[in-house]
Amino acid sequence: MKLLDSIHSPEDLRKLPEEKLIALSGELREFIIDIVSAKEGHLGASLGVVELTIALHYIFNTPHDRLIWDVGHQAYGHKILTGRRPRFNTNRQFGGISGFPKREESEYDAFGTGHSSTSISAVIGMALAARLKGDNEREHIAVIGDASIASGMAFEGLNHGGVLDANLLIILNDNAIGIDPSVGALKRYLTNVKKGTAKEENIFECLNFKYSGPVDGHDLPAVMDALRRMKQIKGPRLLHLITTKGKGLKQAEENQIIYHAPGRFDRKTGELTPSSSSGQPPKYQDVFGLTLVELSEKNDRIVGITPAMPTGSSLKYMMEAFPDRAFDVGIAEQHAVTMAAGMAAEGLIPFCAIYSTFLQRAYDQVIHDVALQDLPVIFCIDRAGLVGQDGATHHGAYDLVYLRCIPNMIIFAPMNETELRNILFTVQKGADHPVAIRYPRGRGVISGWRTPFETIPMGSSRELVRGTTIAVLSLGHIGNQATNALRALGNPKEIGHYDMRFAKPLDEVRLHEVFKQYELVVTLEDGCVTGGFGSAVLEFANSHGYRQRVVCLGIPDRFIEQGTVDELQGEAGIDEESITRSLIPLLHEVR
Repeated sequence: MKLLDSIHSPEDLRKLPEEKLIALSGELREFIIDIVSAKEGHLGASLGVVELTIALHYIFNTPHDRLIWDVGHQAYGHKILTGRRPRFNTNRQFGGISGFPKREESEYDAFGTGHSSTSISAVIGMALAARLKGDNEREHIAVIGDASIASGMAFEGLNHGGVLDANLLIILNDNAIGIDPSVGALKRYLTNVKKGTAKEENIFECLNFKYSGPVDGHDLPAVMDALRRMKQIKGPRLLHLITTKGKGLKQAEENQIIYHAPGRFDRKTGELTPSSSSGQPPKYQDVFGLTLVELSEKNDRIVGITPAMPTGSSLKYMMEAFPDRAFDVGIAEQHAVTMAAGMAAEGLIPFCAIYSTFLQRAYDQVIHDVALQDLPVIFCIDRAGLVGQDGATHHGAYDLVYLRCIPNMIIFAPMNETELRNILFTVQKGADHPVAIRYPRGRGVISGWRTPFETIPMGSSRELVRGTTIAVLSLGHIGNQATNALRALGNPKEIGHYDMRFAKPLDEVRLHEVFKQYELVVTLEDGCVTGGFGSAVLEFANSHGYRQRVVCLGIPDRFIEQGTVDELQGEAGIDEESITRSLIPLLHEVR
């Protein structure tokens, strides 16, 4: 019987003799590789903290002692050791366990995480709560990566935590990479610390943290000893561990970007499972990245910015072609947006490539630094809509709502690659206002997407199908589902279909035509239906006295969990089958 099979909780773990923990770390690493190779998920980050995970649960009294994993994609070992091993094959699957820590899932998940740099603030809040309740012994531990600790929110937490006498233990998991390699001056400082060439003063000690390290994070006895030492000290402490992302799988160690979340692979050899993409349409991300390079060759005012996602957003193409004009600023969304505003104020054309879920973190900057000054920053909002197995923390469900209410903001959603290509061409010629271009994760619908550029008039739409009674108004890529639904219904003459493209400004000329011609209007969007595109159409109808019924299809007013995009669109009622089911009774009404 394997040691891991006997571990159903950290209490079982603590019953093991300490000399067996190294063997257990091998089994845990093997278990993670076995499951992720078949089921997919985040691999490298969790492999890198196997020894730390075992040591933390062995030394500390979890769940009474609070343990928070920053970002959370490094917490697979934690989940396995805290009673979820039998269900771990459902990780990130529809109806299964979440790929990130989640309070509803386990008492050992002290705080839900998915975005970076929240852990230090959270443990400070918990430590202060413990002190107010009279508990001065409970420990509060945050495990945060070197890429995440460079974020502004983490520094805010360090700044506050250093002047408290609360029990805080920050564990810096230093592996020099987030998803892409870490960047910035702090990375350079930590590199010097590892080399022993850092300046005499330690930045963490200057912030009043009792510092220990650096320690080899894969030397389990050394990690155990370091944690025991830190446990004897009270107040704010920081333990600096050096780890290797992907530790234990040769390919994951050598290619840390790909093996962050590699998809399926051979568990024995580590070789990726081949997936045929020949003949398939390109990813929206690649259309954006390659088109931006093409435009930058002719327009030297174009610059690109991304907060730590050059590979995921495909800004890597511009970084390779124009390294002086493309910037990875690290996990610093607020800085990215205001930096883009500064560039726009100086006459450059900044394309800020950022995931929808991460743009939420810079909302004040979008309003205060960009829109209020009416600066033409181009937000290329990647991963809009439901993103799949990353789940609720990563869905791009809210950008239409939180951007639509901002004055001066233009919001565009392409239905296909050609529209994305053409809007990029249009705005680089000179935008008068900030522009948000939102597109989903994954592939489009057109293989021959490198078409001659055409200008798209602001606030314009397209009539795809003329009908007689029911008008379907779709926004963005989800409109392809409507096209498929109409085809499944036999393209009934009653239903017209319009690609509205702009959520703001609306094509009011087109909307007047629609409300004068059709008896019933259906809106379709892959964003939150509350306050989104459909709400904008309802506002238009109300302000102009139209009395037709408007049916709004979109993501419902609840958090959608993990699963494939198809499964989640089905749950949200915006997949092809659901759209078809929604249209059938409406057809019966008007016939």
